[in-house]
Formats: sequence, structure tokens, C-alpha cells
Amino acid sequence: MTTILVTGGTGTLGRQVTDRLRVDGQEVRVLSRRSQPYAVDLRNGTGLGAAVDGVDVIVHCASSPRGGDDLAAGHLIEAAKRAGVSHLVYISIVGVDRLPLGYYTVKRRVERMVEDSGLGWTILRTTQFHDLVLRILDGAARLPVIPLPAGVRMQSVDTGEVAGRLAELAVAGPAGRVPEMGGPEVRELPELARAFLRATGRKRRIVPVRLAGRAYAGYRRGEHLTPGRAVGRTTFEEFLAERFSRPA
Repeated sequence: MTTILVTGGTGTLGRQVTDRLRVDGQEVRVLSRRSQPYAVDLRNGTGLGAAVDGVDVIVHCASSPRGGDDLAAGHLIEAAKRAGVSHLVYISIVGVDRLPLGYYTVKRRVERMVEDSGLGWTILRTTQFHDLVLRILDGAARLPVIPLPAGVRMQSVDTGEVAGRLAELAVAGPAGRVPEMGGPEVRELPELARAFLRATGRKRRIVPVRLAGRAYAGYRRGEHLTPGRAVGRTTFEEFLAERFSRPA
């Protein structure tokens, strides 16, 4: 049996990766800042040695848009090397090498750290999750109108499908940079907003807003998309139908 450590194992993605691996019969350790017995803040690394001791594979899902991912990755990589971990799987984002966003720049830096670590490694880049698009639209819908950046498309993907792919990669051995994983459809943001409004029974006017800056220009060019790798199956509408049909 393979022992696999999932960082960020209580988050939206990490929790599902953990579940998939356990269903497949793997021994899984969950690392997060509060989950016992492996409660570790990767930004300082305290307690990390015990968490990685005896681990064969690490699936690194922990991430924070507030910063510090590169610091956390440095601690994780050094601990993994000391423990003799054979395989590090990292989840990244389509466009991290093209879009001039601070969070993306750090994610690309972590990719390079993984590549240069001396460990066996696998990196999977995916498009944005349906869950993220839902959070954005839900937050915007708290206003009388829904302001959306004009001319931006999305190719969101189901988190459960990404978790399944990461679980496969974790047990398959180091594979380097694997093909990107995009959602099944490239959609205009207003289309997704209308689907959200139908699913939630809300009524809002959608207002396109033209923004400035290089990052916005990159989004308008579609540098966060991977239409040639539209391998996801679950559409945004199907995701919404499942999400909002759950008992309250």
C-alpha cells in the first residue's frame, strides 16, 4: 500500500482527492493548518518532518491567494527530500506562464521549484473550477446589478473530475508536465451569470464593465483557456443543478 500525503486536504479540492485515494485503498494522511494529527502551517513548516516521515507520494493542493505559496513549497520540498519521498504531484493553473497576475506568478515560481527539486514530480495545470465561478457570481449578485468584466470567457471544470485525475497521477508515478485539463466548454461570462440566476431564482441585470491593465487584456485574449484540452465532462449548468438540488 502506498502512503500518500495530501496538503490542503480539508479544502474543496484536497478533500475530494483524499476521498478518491481512500476509496482506491491508499493510505492517506491529511495535512492542513488544523487537521490532526498533521496540523501544519506550511509557511513555517513546524511539524512537517513528522507529517512526511514514511510518505511515498505528496499531492500538494494547499494554496493561498493571499501569498506565501512559494515559501510553503520550499518547506515542503526540503522536508520531502529529507524523508526520501519519491513523487510530488502539484496542481497548478492554465496560463500561469502568460497572465501577469501576482498569484499566477507565484504559482509559476512554485512549478519551477518542483521541477528543480530533484524529486520525482508531476504537474497538472487546470482551468478555473466551477466552484470559483460560483463564488464570484454569488458575491456579485449581492449587488442590485451584476458587474462583469466585458469580453471575458471562462472554461470552468468540475473539482471532482480534477480530484479524480490527481488521484490517478498520484499512484501512476512521476510524469513531469502532463497535458492540461480544461472544462468542457468555453463560455462567455454573461452566459454563466444567467445560468446562475436561473439556478438560484434571482433576478439581476448583468452589466459589462471594461477594465484596464495587462491582466485584463490577457483574460480578453483567453490566455487562461485551453480549448484544445476541453476534457472535462460536467458543464456549469450540471454543476449548478447538482449543487442547488441538495437538501438545505
